[in-house]
Amino acid sequence: MEFEKIFKNNEKWVADKLALDSNYFTELAKGQAPEILYIGCADSRVTAEDLMGLQPGELFVHRNVANMVVSVDLNVMSVINYAINHLKVKHVVVCGHYECGGVKASLQPVDLGILNPWLRNIRDVYRMYQQELDAITDEKLRFDRLVELNVQEQCINVIKTAAVQKAYKERGLTVQGWVFDVRTGKLIDLKINFKEILANIMKIYNLE
Repeated sequence: MEFEKIFKNNEKWVADKLALDSNYFTELAKGQAPEILYIGCADSRVTAEDLMGLQPGELFVHRNVANMVVSVDLNVMSVINYAINHLKVKHVVVCGHYECGGVKASLQPVDLGILNPWLRNIRDVYRMYQQELDAITDEKLRFDRLVELNVQEQCINVIKTAAVQKAYKERGLTVQGWVFDVRTGKLIDLKINFKEILANIMKIYNLE
């Protein structure tokens, strides 16, 4: 990677923006008011703004290995709380992707060192849906299905948080689960039933 090229690319990007709007960066510096918190994978092929066709300022983004929402991860919990309580986002999107290296690694019986405790969360998803997943004989399709189920479970983990429960009650916040298909470039809506999930788990996870 030639870093000089990156800075030249940046100069061109600035010039292109200013050519369209001479006040672009003046307005950008005034603050942000994104409507969506996007929680996605750190994979270099999955860039949130690009695949959604959005511009700087329109999306608040958190990315980690395999788009996980782990309750003891202060990073993702801080992002969720800041986005909901301070930026007042209207939607939380958890977006996974097919061919996810983190999900694939969780399927391998290998000691991966520091990654072990992180990937264990995905292995827990497999354990929860083992009967369904083991019934899928095609390894590729099983892999894809685990990606989808992992998104579903991370959406549930988002819904378990006090910030989301409160924002839903007060202003109708929604939680969405999507998958990006790197093989076609398309976004797939998993149609996560936020209200039904919330109703089903509130007996245990109600934090009001």
